[in-house]
Amino acid sequence: MSFGHPLLLLTLAVPLLAAAAFVIAQRRPARHPVSFTNLDVLAAVAGGRSWRRWAAPVLFLLALAALCVGIARPHATTRVTDERATVILVIDASRSMQSTDVRPSRLVAAERAANIFLDRVPKRLRVALIVFSGDVQVATPPTTEHELVRESISSIGNFSGFGGTAIGDAIVRAVEVGRNAVRDTRALSSAAPAPRTRGLVTVVFLSDGRQNRGIVQPFDGARRAKAAGIPVNTVALGTNRRDSGPGVLQFGGGGGGFRFNRAPDPATLRRIARITGGRFFEAKTAGSVESVYAELGSQLGRKTGKTEVTFAFLIGAAVLLVSAGAASAAWSPRIP
Repeated sequence: MSFGHPLLLLTLAVPLLAAAAFVIAQRRPARHPVSFTNLDVLAAVAGGRSWRRWAAPVLFLLALAALCVGIARPHATTRVTDERATVILVIDASRSMQSTDVRPSRLVAAERAANIFLDRVPKRLRVALIVFSGDVQVATPPTTEHELVRESISSIGNFSGFGGTAIGDAIVRAVEVGRNAVRDTRALSSAAPAPRTRGLVTVVFLSDGRQNRGIVQPFDGARRAKAAGIPVNTVALGTNRRDSGPGVLQFGGGGGGFRFNRAPDPATLRRIARITGGRFFEAKTAGSVESVYAELGSQLGRKTGKTEVTFAFLIGAAVLLVSAGAASAAWSPRIP
């Protein structure tokens, strides 16, 4: 915790001096003779040495201390929204995403997880969506209007890219979108130095397959992301099942033939994350992929910052003052 006016913490000497004066006053011998001849009755009426007689002054002194801390303008270190940050969601839309090993399908599980991510991120965070298979498309440019991103997520199934999976091309396109987002942000400021994406752009990359199309190889794309200072968090979605589920071509007949391997490529995605400084996740169920996106949504788009918490000390002081008054009214000794 830090303070806007740390010198004002010296006022904490006031409640300390008041506490010392109160203790000294309580220990001083009485100046007047006792008027009660029966000391047992006097002790019962005055409350004896019960802790209750200390409650009101202790609460009052705590309230005074809280006020002294409050006027020093305390600030707590918390995670606050980084309004310059951009998160780019990259989702595989190849035909294998129709597979049902992840219920109800890989694609539906990914869409639900992406919506959970939007529920968790700060409302002022800019989010973009890129959809890819053999081709790459920017479905939603970086925006704080998260409803636009949700609309694009619901339309991923209509993506009409070429067949296959172009992982490297998708990473390169995400880097381009991230750089442009930072450039646009800096153009709005009075000083606009050269774009620097490090710490300002993060990619969340989900795929259920392995590279079989595209121009850029996955690790070349990862190295470009690293050079730009953009971490790529990768999610390998799906199991190792091999069958001809919906949207997967099968060749041959009579019970034979060849079936495409719809298993994800966790080794490649893990290495992409390691190269770029991101994190790797493996999701084999709908629940696991939702947990991954919920976790990332709670972390991304935030930075360590200072938040003033003066109001908390003022509220605490008010509560303590009211409590001191109530304790005084209820427990102060009374002589009838």
